Amino acid sequence: MTESPEHRRLIVAGTGIAGLSAAIYAARSNNDPLVLEGVEPGGQLTLTTDVANYPGFPDGIAGPDLVNNMKEQATQFGADVDHGVVVDVDDSTRPFTVELRDGTRYTCDAFIAASGASARTLGVPGEDELMGYGLSTCATCDGAFFRDEEMLVVGGGDAAMEEANFLTKFASTVHIAHRREEFRAEDYWIDRVNEQVDEGDIEIHRNTELLEIHGSPEEGVDHVTLAEHPEGHPSEKLDDADTRSYDFDVGAVFYAIGHTPNAEYLDGTGVATDEEGYIITQGGRGGGQTATDVEGIFGAGDVVDFHYQQAATAGGMGVKAALDADDYLEDEARAAAGNEVEAAADDD
Repeated sequence: MTESPEHRRLIVAGTGIAGLSAAIYAARSNNDPLVLEGVEPGGQLTLTTDVANYPGFPDGIAGPDLVNNMKEQATQFGADVDHGVVVDVDDSTRPFTVELRDGTRYTCDAFIAASGASARTLGVPGEDELMGYGLSTCATCDGAFFRDEEMLVVGGGDAAMEEANFLTKFASTVHIAHRREEFRAEDYWIDRVNEQVDEGDIEIHRNTELLEIHGSPEEGVDHVTLAEHPEGHPSEKLDDADTRSYDFDVGAVFYAIGHTPNAEYLDGTGVATDEEGYIITQGGRGGGQTATDVEGIFGAGDVVDFHYQQAATAGGMGVKAALDADDYLEDEARAAAGNEVEAAADDD
């Protein structure tokens, strides 16, 4: 006989800032949340050695410490935090059925997708060792730590242009390495960057790719190895006589090559996503801002937000999702109670 899946009132996918904020509020509302860690327990903040812009910590706090504090706070209020990667959500029946990678199945009355977005990386030597130690995927988060350093931004889209522009507040010079001749960014951002080029604050390296990052966790980034080819994509043409590889001194490297939202497990549901895969929520004013197109499923954090992507904004969205889920669950409970009253009256 097949054992019935464990039922939970609310399941939260993700233990980043959005998921844990949702868990804290959901637990305080007596919604008995089960919080599943996902592929990247703690989210992107665990890659940040010092978080200096999260409200309430004037001296900063290590990313893993902030996550662990929030996890402890959530469990103190009654949330259950467990290992598990959600691979499928079935919204064809109520309650929802949630399946994990190891085959474990749950049912739940409401579901919050707070599974974040994974920053794209290059896989070059030095990347794993130096992530969080001079290599970053968030200029807004980490740029101020490298004041007066030469900084390298990798990318050619809007994000790269925006981050390079932002980093001019701190860098001695910002260098942009783009593997092609033409940028993919909108004209607005290209114009902004060109203004900074004219001012001497930004230098553009076209048809150039990053091959290696040199340094140590103790000392940070020391320099990088770049490759240049006049026709672009030099990493594919390293044996070509026209390819030039060279070392270049920088004190910090910022990847701005996009993010991949972690929402594949909602494929096949009625939850709408945009062309990049980010969950579309109701938005607007008043309650229900985090609601998706499926009643009872809510979205929060970087799996929804492709623009701000900050810990504080993710936390706020997590709070909204928990409050929206609580309203939904209470409405469902009232409706069920009303149906029971009507059924009892019909039996009389």
